[in-house]
This record gives sequence, structure tokens and C-alpha cells, in this order.
Amino acid sequence: MPSFVYILLGSNQGNAIENLKTAALKLEEKLGMVVHSSSFYQTAAWGNTEQAPFINQVLLVQTKLPAETCLQINLEIETEMGRTRLQKWEPRIIDIDILYYNNEVIQLPQLTVPHPHMAERRFTLVPLAEIAPNFIHPVLGMNSKELLKNCADTLEVEKISVN
Repeated sequence: MPSFVYILLGSNQGNAIENLKTAALKLEEKLGMVVHSSSFYQTAAWGNTEQAPFINQVLLVQTKLPAETCLQINLEIETEMGRTRLQKWEPRIIDIDILYYNNEVIQLPQLTVPHPHMAERRFTLVPLAEIAPNFIHPVLGMNSKELLKNCADTLEVEKISVN
């Protein structure tokens, strides 16, 4: 039985759009079919604001793998693409986060699903609401549009056109 995982991609180093496209191809190769992808969005850095703006995108991936394996694959792809983790909210070539895994609630030392901070971040909710406006957050009981409407984050999230 296939599972569906919503994934947030982010990058603010090098050619960020190409980094997201590369990550999506690697996810399709290792995780499963990309069923849907949002537009690309640019936003100022969140947390550590003294860095380049980020480009973000949300993907919906159909997979046969369990959530923990999806996490491991995401981390492997980040490493393959040159990501190093030195400090929180640092610039990065790629960031791959699991937002939802089906409608499951997962609490493990290495993985929390739904993503624990997604409802606080417009750069996550805007692309998520584009491709899954009615998906219900299994803990908060609101859909993506409602989460976005109630989000206190004021950072502007700008849709960017890509050829």
C-alpha cells in the first residue's frame, strides 16, 4: 500500500532553484514518484536573518517506504548534495524536511511528524496550501488554508517564475 509524504525543500546557496530541482530528481529516484510539486517561492531567511533569501518548494511524493527510511534518504541526499550541519538556521545548499507522512502522527527521537514548526512558518504553508489546500493537519485539526490564515509569521513569501 503506497504512502504519501509531503516534503519541504529549501536552499539559499549556489543556484537555489537548480538545487531544488536536483533534490526532487534524487527524491524521485530513491523515495518514490513525485505526484505533485508547488511553485517556487522566495522568502527572507527565518531564524538567522543575516543570510541570503531562501527558495522553497513543497513536493508530494508517493512512496512504499516507512517514514524513518524516508528521513534517512532525505539526510543522505542532503549530504550527497554537499550540506554540512554546523549550526541551527545556517545557510544551506539544500534542506529536505518531512511535513506530513500520510495523516500519521509520529513521535520518535529523530523524527516528529507532522513537522513541529510548520504552522509557524509562511514559507512552508504558502507552497503547501498551493498543492494541498484542504489537507487536514492531524494534530491541529485545520487544513493548509486555515493554518496559513492563522499563521502569525509576517515574512513575505513571493512566488517566482522559472523557465
